[in-house]
Parts: sequence; structure tokens; C-alpha cells
Amino acid sequence: MPSAHTEVQVRPGTEGDLDVLTEIYNHYVRETTITFDTAVLTTEERRPWLLSHPEDGPYRLMVATAADSQEILGYATSSPYRTKPAYRTSVETTVYVAPDSGRRGVGTLLYGALFEALAGEDLHRAYAGIAQPNEASRRLHACFGFRHVGTHREVGRKFGRYWDVAWYEKDLRRAPRG
Repeated sequence: MPSAHTEVQVRPGTEGDLDVLTEIYNHYVRETTITFDTAVLTTEERRPWLLSHPEDGPYRLMVATAADSQEILGYATSSPYRTKPAYRTSVETTVYVAPDSGRRGVGTLLYGALFEALAGEDLHRAYAGIAQPNEASRRLHACFGFRHVGTHREVGRKFGRYWDVAWYEKDLRRAPRG
């Protein structure tokens, strides 16, 4: 397990990361309401997701690794907000940190790298849905300028109960409209 002082590097995700990224994601499927998937996924089921995040463009996958061991500590993505063409300048962002890597600033480093990578893209807004309660995620998003825009009440059912999802948005424009 990395220490709190482990140097962390952030880089684009690659196909070689897929097994570990799937393990991290499946932890959240099994143990939490952070994702509303209810069944674990195989690496092959996750492959299309990974391939939909190239090294350039608006849909990115950034991976944090421990500098000394290259152990994957987490990942962040930007994905299509919705599939209809008019939504193409909006993305949905998310962060998943390995269970033993929380509270070390990994999520902050990942989001910083993700938003830096997206800075040159033709994007207008980023959105994040946060299953409630999740104070750590709310704080992370607030640090990056996301603001609460509404809550879908009891929108997902997992572990035998209904959960709310709070929605946050962030302006990605580099300059005000003229």
C-alpha cells in the first residue's frame, strides 16, 4: 500500500491498465453506491469503455500511478454527457480511487490532470452525478469549481433501497462569450 508521501504520476490510460481499472471499478460495484452498476464486469466487458477514451479529444482516461512501483492508484474520465449531437460540447466526469489509496490527494491530482488535458478541447460544460451521501466527492468537485444544480430523488435502486443523485456542473469555457 502506498504511503501518504508516495509520489504520484498521472498519465493517459492504456489498454495494459484494463485489468487493474476493472478491479478498481468492480470494488465500487460490489461495495458502494458510487456506481449504479449492480453486477461486476469482466475485463472484456470493460474493453469498449476503455477504447472509447483515446489519448486525445474530449473523452479522456487519466490514470494515477505510484512513481516508484507504477501501481495504479485510481483513474478519472471524461465521457459523453448524452449521446445526441447537440450535447457534444458537454462531458460527464468521474473519479475512482483504489480502495487503499483514498485520502492521499489522488483524486485531486487526477482531476487536475484531466481538466488540464481538456483545456484545449471544444467543450462548454462538465457534469458530475454524485450518489448521496458522498461528502468527499462533493468537496472534491467543489474544489474544481463544480456547483450543485439539482438532485434526482430516489433515482437508483441498489442494495435494496433507493438513492438520490446530486448533479453538479462546471464551466469549461476558457473565455467569456463575446
